[in-house]
Amino acid sequence: MEPQSLQQAILYFADPKNCREYLVARRWPEGVVCPRCQSKNVIFLEKYNRWHCREKHAAPQFTLKTQTIFEDSPIGLDKWLTAMWMIVNCKNGISSWEIHRALKVTQKSAWFMNHRLRLGMKEDFGYGPLNKIGGEGHEIEVDETFVGGRKKNMHKDRAVRYEARGGASGKAVVQGIIDRNLRQVRAKVMPNVKRETLQKEILTQVKYGTKVLYR
Repeated sequence: MEPQSLQQAILYFADPKNCREYLVARRWPEGVVCPRCQSKNVIFLEKYNRWHCREKHAAPQFTLKTQTIFEDSPIGLDKWLTAMWMIVNCKNGISSWEIHRALKVTQKSAWFMNHRLRLGMKEDFGYGPLNKIGGEGHEIEVDETFVGGRKKNMHKDRAVRYEARGGASGKAVVQGIIDRNLRQVRAKVMPNVKRETLQKEILTQVKYGTKVLYR
């Protein structure tokens, strides 16, 4: 089940069984495995809401939080999963204050959750390059834009500095690449809009054989 509204998400994730089934289906779609030894020889201890690995190694017991962004956090999965639902369903981003008000956690806890969840949405967690997107039969869309305020809205001193940097040509250039099939977006600040610069980044991010559409 996928909650369709915040109210549904709060009610659905309030049940620990729903939280467990929801995460197990996504973390271990082919069956629960021990995160420490990758063995499937595990049993569920319902009384303690955790699993026990029958292989011989240190720390044989584990939970849904083990080796995830939720680990070592006393915040319940009902709060974590509802906050996650809020973040991924808000097109314009969400602040820690919104999470604080909606879930009745402290703003400090909401800030911590917000940053942990954003970290979890990264593909590489800061380790090594991202996998390329696209592939045979896929279409990806590419576009670039200039990011910066309008001169007419700037203070006089800032407008002078803006013109000194080259006006519109002095704005930051951001290139976006989206694969709607995989629901993945890549955005990167580029040094310029030269053809060679933009194409090099596309070749870095996109698999060979992908159909590229310029918007």
